[in-house]
Amino acid sequence: MAPDIPEGSARLAEILGASARGNRYGEHLGLRRWFSESIGWEPPEGEIARAVLRLLAPEAGAEARDPRQWLFLDTETTGLAGGSGTYAFLVGIAWWDAGGLEVEQFFMREHSEEHSLLAALAERMAERPVLVTFNGKSFDWPLLETRYRMTRAIPPPAPRAHLDFLHPARNLWRLRLGSVRLPELERHVLGWNRGTDVMSELIPSIYYDFLRGGPAEPLVPIFHHNQMDLRGLAGLAARVLALLGDPEAHGRDALELYGVSRICERRGDVARARTLYERSLAGELPAETGRAAQRQLAWLAKRGGDLGLARELWEKLLGDSREGLEAYEQLAIYHEHRARDPHGARSIVRRALAELGKAECRAGVGSNTQRQSRARFERRLARLERKMGRMLLDASQSEATS
Repeated sequence: MAPDIPEGSARLAEILGASARGNRYGEHLGLRRWFSESIGWEPPEGEIARAVLRLLAPEAGAEARDPRQWLFLDTETTGLAGGSGTYAFLVGIAWWDAGGLEVEQFFMREHSEEHSLLAALAERMAERPVLVTFNGKSFDWPLLETRYRMTRAIPPPAPRAHLDFLHPARNLWRLRLGSVRLPELERHVLGWNRGTDVMSELIPSIYYDFLRGGPAEPLVPIFHHNQMDLRGLAGLAARVLALLGDPEAHGRDALELYGVSRICERRGDVARARTLYERSLAGELPAETGRAAQRQLAWLAKRGGDLGLARELWEKLLGDSREGLEAYEQLAIYHEHRARDPHGARSIVRRALAELGKAECRAGVGSNTQRQSRARFERRLARLERKMGRMLLDASQSEATS
């Protein structure tokens, strides 16, 4: 063993069943393990539908439709904030294989092994060029790109696509769970409890203790933590793919349908978004979410020229909530410009101002949003009254000349 390698490295390899792996840049510790998953998911068979991929990552190329090209990635680092002084001392990758998940981990027993670790990772990424992460677009991959550039010897691999499942997870489950940390998603979405787990904030200090000659045993839970993150990510990916592919078959409740609706709307699939907003409203949504779904459906109906549906939804929303005040404004616009009924528009604006007055009395002082709404409604009311005054004047002049 090289003199700089910590004494506990041999013990760590023995516990994990790992071994030294070498390449032209030196050595690092490597470990592979295949998991026959039993957490409620199956690797997708065949190609992923183009429509599903467009919802997940519209910029991704055709190769991302093939799950055999996907490489899941998760890192454990010497700091949680990133930066040029932060190392990824353990890099875990995984891919679907033989009905399960193949996991491989690269560990640098000492900082000088970074080049070897990064070269090994680059080889695997060349084999499967579609990168799949959970918050990896913001943290893991930018950190690794920085580390590659700092070697000045190994060019950063260029993934052909990067799929990050944090963003669909937020759309689908944040309203229900609040937190979309991966362990929470595993527990509440996949039905899998990973059990005792090392706290992320302790991981850097455990690694530095090892470098200073500490025992190997405290590192073992970090390897297990990394493996569980990869397994959870793969399970989450399969769940998201199923849900985006057929939300009505795989959606467990109205909140999941609402989440898919939001994704469809953002990706421009308006027809599907409208259908799913309607289906989610037919289920049991929390009051605030129900208002948000009605608001979005009303906007889509308006943009699609279905003013009857939009008006019906706005009338249901009326109230002192954000959506309710917006509904008053949209109904006033409808009556003034579509129905050519300024009297009706004025009546709606007066109702909105009365609603605001009651809300301000209850709160003692209006919020900034309420003050802005009041100013808009007062301007609209003044303009409508001027308009109606001109209409009365024109009518009287017309009578006088007839």
